[in-house]
Amino acid sequence: MSSPAPTAPGKVPTDSLSTDSVPTSAVPTNAGPAGGKSNLADAPVPGLVVAVGFLVLALSFMVNAMDRSVFAPLLPAIRQEYGFGLQAGGLLATGFTLGMAIAGVPAGHLVDRFSRKTVLLVSIVIYSLGTLATPLASGFGEMAAYRILSGFGEGMQAAALFAAVGAFFHHRRGLALGGVGVAFGLGVIIGPLVGVRFAAEFGTWRAPFIVFGLAGLCIALIAAFTASRRMTERGMTKRAVGATSSTGSFDYMPAKPYNRNSIALAVASTVGGVVLYGFLGLYPSFLVSQLHLTTVQSALALSFVGFGGLAGLLGGWIGDRIDQRQLLIGSFLAVSVTGILIYQVQASLGWQCLFAFLMGVFGTGFMFPNVNSAIQRAVRPNQVGRAAGLFVTSFYGPAAFSGLLFGALVAALGWRQAGLWQITVLPLVAVAALALVRTSQFNNAVPQSAH
Repeated sequence: MSSPAPTAPGKVPTDSLSTDSVPTSAVPTNAGPAGGKSNLADAPVPGLVVAVGFLVLALSFMVNAMDRSVFAPLLPAIRQEYGFGLQAGGLLATGFTLGMAIAGVPAGHLVDRFSRKTVLLVSIVIYSLGTLATPLASGFGEMAAYRILSGFGEGMQAAALFAAVGAFFHHRRGLALGGVGVAFGLGVIIGPLVGVRFAAEFGTWRAPFIVFGLAGLCIALIAAFTASRRMTERGMTKRAVGATSSTGSFDYMPAKPYNRNSIALAVASTVGGVVLYGFLGLYPSFLVSQLHLTTVQSALALSFVGFGGLAGLLGGWIGDRIDQRQLLIGSFLAVSVTGILIYQVQASLGWQCLFAFLMGVFGTGFMFPNVNSAIQRAVRPNQVGRAAGLFVTSFYGPAAFSGLLFGALVAALGWRQAGLWQITVLPLVAVAALALVRTSQFNNAVPQSAH
């Protein structure tokens, strides 16, 4: 048997699982969910199990995105049937994120203590039932309740999914979460295009909600049998701790999960949610009412946001290699400039598709995965679940009212000024918050004592 390879001074051997090889301060007191046994955490996971598990989890998030994105292009028909105003319609278009926000922090605590797979399965069933119930609403109140219920399940799923993926792929957290972002982008592409077609084929806007709700229940059943707990329950073990920090210790980081870095990133996340969902919720209405495009054309333009979101792999990959603070600042500035192109230029369909694509690239491809992964890096490894919950709450909570805010701004100022304030000026608040972030205190940083 060959001898172990020598390690550099101050390094912890990454191929050893011996407790003696890791400083006591480095071993998380709560390294994973209560449902994940040590053999699940430490045993090597076959590549096929990882590939299938990640594919199924990504597919479940794609269906999640389809559920979210199908409402906006159908909003004009829904408003016409129920007699909703633009502000009420905008609130319904983004109100589901209120349910996500309510679920975020509690779900983060749950996934730090219990089986992530169980939380995932329950959450998919909840948001699918909410989607199925939406066409049954008799008025604004019922529809809002069903949308919030759907959002609650989506928030639970997001917290569990982000925590599971972030903990398992701790070395390439940004890239892995970027892959999840790609699944979201595909859902945003498929949701509007397929949803509008289903509505046309069946002669009712209700058809897509029934189809997508049933699809979610099918995904939950598939995930129950194919997503291995060896992947979902694995967390930052002694092996991961030794490989993540050059000293094997995280004493250079704040002890609390809600610290200067995580709070500043939560502010940036809040801005990102208000900007992105305010845009997504009323963009089709802007195209139809202001630029006089058809519902099908507006769905096509919206789908290009999803195509841009496919840049999530690139955005996450870059975020794993450079200063994430600088990357996020650049992403928010790019979103701001794109807002000028969309609402001030008010170009034709072809240009709008390009501008929507850019919004997808910088909003869902770069900003989303990097804020998500940066918040997880701003806390110690045993607090990743709470960081994922903080992201979900901060991103989706204020986003619930982003459509209402945008609709009110449009009513008071018109589309140009509304776009200027909410999509162009607001991202500058995130830039100011990001200036307070210190990446030297991230859990993937090399602490000064290691030099």
